[in-house]
Amino acid sequence: MGSDRVLRQSLERPATTYNGFVMLLVGLGLIVLGAVGALNAPVHPWGIVLLIVAGVALLLVACGFYLLQPNQAAAILLFGDYRGTDRTTGLRWNWPWLTKSKISVRIHNITSERLKVNDLRGNPIEIASNVVWRVADTAQALFDVDDYKAFVMVQIESAVRAIGSRYPYDDFTHEEMTLRGNADVVSEELRVELQERVASAGVQVDECRLTHLAYAQEIAQAMLRRQQAEAVIAARQKLVEGAVSMVETALAQLSEKNVVELDDERRAAMVSNLMVVLCSERDTQPVVNAGSLYQ
Repeated sequence: MGSDRVLRQSLERPATTYNGFVMLLVGLGLIVLGAVGALNAPVHPWGIVLLIVAGVALLLVACGFYLLQPNQAAAILLFGDYRGTDRTTGLRWNWPWLTKSKISVRIHNITSERLKVNDLRGNPIEIASNVVWRVADTAQALFDVDDYKAFVMVQIESAVRAIGSRYPYDDFTHEEMTLRGNADVVSEELRVELQERVASAGVQVDECRLTHLAYAQEIAQAMLRRQQAEAVIAARQKLVEGAVSMVETALAQLSEKNVVELDDERRAAMVSNLMVVLCSERDTQPVVNAGSLYQ
């Protein structure tokens, strides 16, 4: 009983079909035979038999034709039993009691809706993705899921939510992977994640790209101010690091060239003045000191 409840996975295999143009010639031959039988029916009994046989055979031949366009396939079934898939384009023929379920194996392009997701730090963000996919296994797409297109749409939404909550939106310290700063890496991980989810439906995901990424409207202004503040702090940190390096270089060169002898107090005063000049946001105004450093 337990094994009966397990989903039996389908697997595409080639079907035995026939060239439709050859069968078209066969149909024309049956028409000729039927015409011969009709002409001889009033005179010879075999003419009636030939007419009936040719008519029935022509009906069977005529009901077996079907067309396949490029990048289109047809799953062949015999009373519900899967007999294989025909991917040969053009005019095809098979026995009339075999049903044909056509399916497109062309490339599909889907852009998901904008989803509101909490990122790794709990900030609500809006995210959307464009997915390029196609049917790779027609048997799985037709028989292992109820509606493979609806299945793919649901899995796209699920994968985008999973990836969106796996990383923070941004990081000014550049110490971790983010959705905004590592879009290519995140897109590739989204493709792998989605491929694992839709493999059971016989679908191949060729490409994924984030098409929309932004903070949710309710925190957009607050996060913008936070980004600006973090940017100012980062800029000032770089400015201070550069100023300290320049002051160290200036003091070292003054000492090496014996330009001036500085005691601890004069050195502290010079460091203070240089730091003010280098770190100030406004132009500094020179002050002429007519006295000594201690007056």
